[in-house]
Amino acid sequence: MAAFRQESVDEHYEMGEELGSGQFAIVRKCRERSTGNEYAGKFIKKRRLSSSRRGVSREEIEREVNILREIQHPNIITLHDIFENKTDVILILELVSGGELFDFLAEKESLTEEEATQFLKQILDGVHYLHSKSIAHFDLKPENIMLLDKNVPSPRIKLIDFGIAHQITAGNEFKNIFGTPEFVAPEIVNYEPLGLEADMWSIGVITYILLSGASPFLGETKQETLTNISAVNYDFDEEYFVHTSELAKDFIRRLLVKDPKKRMTIEDSLQHPWIKVIKRRNVRKEDSDKKPERRRLKTTRLKEYTIKSHSSMPPNNTYVNFERFSKVLEEIAVAEEGLRELERNKLSCQEDIAALLSIYEEKESWYKEENESIEGDLGQIRLELQRTETQRRQSQEEVRAALLSTNALKRRFGRLENRFEVLAEQVASEMKWVEELVLSIEQEKRQGTSIR
Repeated sequence: MAAFRQESVDEHYEMGEELGSGQFAIVRKCRERSTGNEYAGKFIKKRRLSSSRRGVSREEIEREVNILREIQHPNIITLHDIFENKTDVILILELVSGGELFDFLAEKESLTEEEATQFLKQILDGVHYLHSKSIAHFDLKPENIMLLDKNVPSPRIKLIDFGIAHQITAGNEFKNIFGTPEFVAPEIVNYEPLGLEADMWSIGVITYILLSGASPFLGETKQETLTNISAVNYDFDEEYFVHTSELAKDFIRRLLVKDPKKRMTIEDSLQHPWIKVIKRRNVRKEDSDKKPERRRLKTTRLKEYTIKSHSSMPPNNTYVNFERFSKVLEEIAVAEEGLRELERNKLSCQEDIAALLSIYEEKESWYKEENESIEGDLGQIRLELQRTETQRRQSQEEVRAALLSTNALKRRFGRLENRFEVLAEQVASEMKWVEELVLSIEQEKRQGTSIR
């Protein structure tokens, strides 16, 4: 998280006149108390609640600050200091007091392509530096192309306002809908992955306006403007480009290409003959023996364009309306993605149903085979049970017969036992009689012996 000075900015800087304002920012001229140096103080209104639409989020402010801290180039505005209070983050920036490039050029009666390319070369140098660090500005437009000081022989270009600039990371897809409609690339309008190429499209639009004073895609409404951009619907009207060289038109054509991969890179642009050749001679081949004559471009229409941009900017040029439109496009994109997801889910469900049906049919066939096998086994078991039941009944009958026989034997045994008892009693009685008889005989014998 970026650390900002929590001290009061007024203790270090004396605030002066307002230099400009945006949707959530005000820029004021300021003087550093310790040195007397002049700077520009950009007061960015902080978003208090994450759900609020008012103000700029902490994440967006930190992204802008981190990018400004990283860059140091003669054609790019410089960050000097940062303060923070309860409501604002204040960026102390290099004071760029020369005004907008287009305003400066519109003050001239006419403009040569050589003069135009000298300024354009500075823009390209600044963008080349940004792109070398994989930083995309995403809001290149005349209002953000300023002069450090217009009262010098060769004014220096300064690129400003990095509020929506992003560091582009390889392998990390980035999509967003932002910027100023008149200057955004088709991939922004169509909510496609974004990269450094979007800046090159904006440079193509800026060059077109610089040379003609007309905007290539601007329509009566924002929808018409965005439709023109998406369709790359533009031409080089003879009325506006009668004094423009073919090299200049070729430069624009190579930038206003819908496919970002086929669009000129910043390196390609710097090597383009229209930019690379310092001393340019706009002479046709058949007139090569004649004294070269510079083509001068009238700035009347450019003046009209700048006046119109500053005084009564059309509704489709406002960021607020574009932001609303961008939200609609985002919702459409989400809805389309949802529909695609539903279609994928439908196909997936159909595949799952087909797979389940195949499994069901396979299982059904297996169950049928198993059922037939089980039915055969059950029939075998039934036969075995029937045999067992028959054998059980036979066994029961045999047991019953055995019981009957046993009972008969028991009764017979009982009768024999009774007879045995009677006979035993008779034998005992007979034995007793015999014993008594023997005893009687022995007594008689003893008596007979004693008499003798």
